[in-house]
Amino acid sequence: MRKDVRILLVGEPKVGKTSLIMSLVSEEFPDVVPYRAEEITIPADVTPERVPTHIVDYSEAEQTDEQLFQEISKANVICIVYSVNNKKSIEKVTSHWIPLITENTDKDSRVPLILVGNKSDLVEHSSMETILPIMNQYSEIETCVECSAKNLKNISELFYYAQKAVLHPTGPLYCPEKKDMKQLCIKALTRIFKVSDLDNDGILNDNELNFFQRTCFNTPLEPQALEDVKNVVRKNLIDGVCDNGLTLKGFLFLHTLFIQRGRHETTWTVLRRFGYDDDLELNQDYLFPPLKVPPDCTTELNHNAYLFLQSVFDKHDKDRDCALSPEELKDLFDVFPYMPWGADVNNTVCTNDQGWITYQGYLSQWTLTTYLDVQRCLEYLGYLGYSIIAEQESQAAGITVTRDKKIDLQKKQTQRSVFRCNVFGDVGSGKSGFLQAFLGRNLMRQKMIKEEHRSYYAISTTYVYGQEKYLLLHEVFPDFDYLSDADLACDIVCLVYDVSNPYSFEYCAKVFKQYFMDSKTPCMMIAAKSDLPEIKQMYGCSPLEFCRRHKMPPPQSFTCNTAAAPSRDIYTKLTTMAMYPYSPSTLITCMESSKGGDTPTVEETHLQRRRHTFSRGVVGRNGGVTTGTMTAGTCKPSRSEELDILAESERWRYSVCGAGLRHVQSAA
Repeated sequence: MRKDVRILLVGEPKVGKTSLIMSLVSEEFPDVVPYRAEEITIPADVTPERVPTHIVDYSEAEQTDEQLFQEISKANVICIVYSVNNKKSIEKVTSHWIPLITENTDKDSRVPLILVGNKSDLVEHSSMETILPIMNQYSEIETCVECSAKNLKNISELFYYAQKAVLHPTGPLYCPEKKDMKQLCIKALTRIFKVSDLDNDGILNDNELNFFQRTCFNTPLEPQALEDVKNVVRKNLIDGVCDNGLTLKGFLFLHTLFIQRGRHETTWTVLRRFGYDDDLELNQDYLFPPLKVPPDCTTELNHNAYLFLQSVFDKHDKDRDCALSPEELKDLFDVFPYMPWGADVNNTVCTNDQGWITYQGYLSQWTLTTYLDVQRCLEYLGYLGYSIIAEQESQAAGITVTRDKKIDLQKKQTQRSVFRCNVFGDVGSGKSGFLQAFLGRNLMRQKMIKEEHRSYYAISTTYVYGQEKYLLLHEVFPDFDYLSDADLACDIVCLVYDVSNPYSFEYCAKVFKQYFMDSKTPCMMIAAKSDLPEIKQMYGCSPLEFCRRHKMPPPQSFTCNTAAAPSRDIYTKLTTMAMYPYSPSTLITCMESSKGGDTPTVEETHLQRRRHTFSRGVVGRNGGVTTGTMTAGTCKPSRSEELDILAESERWRYSVCGAGLRHVQSAA
C-alpha cells in the first residue's frame, strides 16, 4: 500500500475548488476565497486509512499549463470539480479535462478520477442523470460525489473517496461493462482460497473461515454472522455453499458483492494480507524478505518450516500413499505462477517404483533448494502462504542461518543438518551412477533415465550416531582447468575412479594434489565399478598407496550393478566424515563401522516416522522426531547396528583422548 496520497483538484474557474479545500481544513465556509490554496498535508493520524494525504489546488489564473501538466503527472488521484448549476462546467469534464489528463499521464499507470459536483446547495435536483453516462463511458472514473462547500455537505466524504480511490482502487478488481471481477483479481483470490483451504477439500469450513477472518481482519466471525454470510451466498448462488462450507464460487461471489456495493477496501485488505500489490502481482517485499547470510554460513529449513511443509504434503497426498502423483504435485503447485520443479527433480530425490516423489524426497528437495538458493526457497514459501498459515512475520522466520564453518572447526562440533559432498572424477568414471545409487537406484533403473532429465545433484538422509542428517551430493563437471570456488566449497570431497580403466585414477590424483592436498576438507577415494575386473592404474603408485601417503582412508569399493538397491554404507561414512572433519581417528573408525544389520530402508524409516509424527504430534528438526533418546517415530536400529554404533563411538572417544587431544563428547 502507498505510504502517502496526493490529491489534485482541477476544473473550470469559479466551480469552487479552493472553497472545498478551505472548508475541509477550517470546517466552515471561508468569507474570503483566494485564487488558489496552498498545498495542504493532512497527517496520517487524522485520516481514515492512516496515510498522510497531500491536497493540491489548481488555478488557471496563477499557474501555467506546464505547471498543470507537472501536477497531473505527480497526482495519485485527480478530482474534476464541476458546478451542478453550470452545464458548461459539466460539458468541460469530457471535452477538456479527461482528454487533458489522459494525454499527460502514463498509459501503463492509470490515474483514478473522482467527479465532484459542487454547489449542491444552489439546486434542488441532482446532476447524477447527466453524470452516470460519463461514468459508464470512462472506466478510470472511480465515483461521483455531490457536495457543497458552503454548508459542508459531503466535504470529508469527498476526500475520503479520493484517498480510497488510490489505496483501494476499483480498476484492477472490477470491469463495470461486464459487471464482473477481472481475471487477475479472480486468479489472486483463487490462490488465496486454495491457501486458506487447509484440508484441500474444496470448501472453507467454519474453522477455516474463522482463521481466514482473523488473519485478514484480526477478529473472528460470530457464529450467527458466519451463518448470515453463507445464507447470502445460498440465496444468490446454487453451488456457493456445499456441506455447510463456502466453495470457491461462493468465495468469489462474496468479493464481487463487496466491490459492487462499494466495499472494495474489504477485498483489498484480503489481497494485501496475502502479499498482493496494486497491480495484483505478489509484492517483491513479500516474496523476498530480508535475510542476511554471512560468508561461510549455510541456510537450512528450521523446525517450523518442516512442520509447515509436512502439512502441505499431507494436504495434497489424497490417496495417503506417502508419494505425490503427477496430478497431486500439479495441484500442490497450483498456487504458483509457474511449475517450479522440472523432470530432473525426480532424479535428484527419492521416488517410488512409479517414479513419483516420495514424502522423504519431497522434504529433501525443499532442503536442497534452501541450501543452494535460499532466495528461491523464500519465494516458494511465499507462494504457499507460509507466513500466513504458520503465523510468522515472513518466510525468513522459517530459515536457519548456520554459524561460520570455521567456528564449527574451532569448537569441534556442528549444529548443521545438511552436508555437501562434491563428487569429482574423469568422464565415464561412474559419478552419475554414484549419485543415483544414493537414491536407491541400481544400474538397471539408472539406464531408464533420459539424458535431458539428468540431474547433477542427489540428496537424501543418512543416520549418524542415531541422528538424521541430509547428505547433498554434487557431481562436478570434469574440467580440471576451470574449477570454480563453488566447485571447491563443500564439507567433504569424493574422488571417483573406474577400477576397469587404467587411466581413470590419474584425474583424481591431480585434482587432489592441486586443490585439496593442503586444505582441511576431508577426502574419500571411491573405487567405482568394483563388479568389473580391476586393472592396474597407470600412475606412479597404486590408489591404496596414494591414500596412505596422504593420510586418507583406503579406497572404498563401490558398484551400482546390483540386483537390489545399492548399499548405503558408503554414504553414511561420507556424512560422518563431513560431520567430524577435525578428528583423523574418526575417519578410521568410520571406515571400520559394520556393514551388516537389518536397518530399515530410508523410505520405511520416513513412513514410520511420519505415522508417529501425525499420531503423536511430536516432530523434531528436519521434520523428524527429536532424537537423543529413542522416542516414538525414531527409527530404532537393529541390535547389531546399535552395538556397532556404540563400539564405534567408544573407539572414537578413546582414540581422540589417547592422541592427547581434548575430549569431545559424541552425539551418540
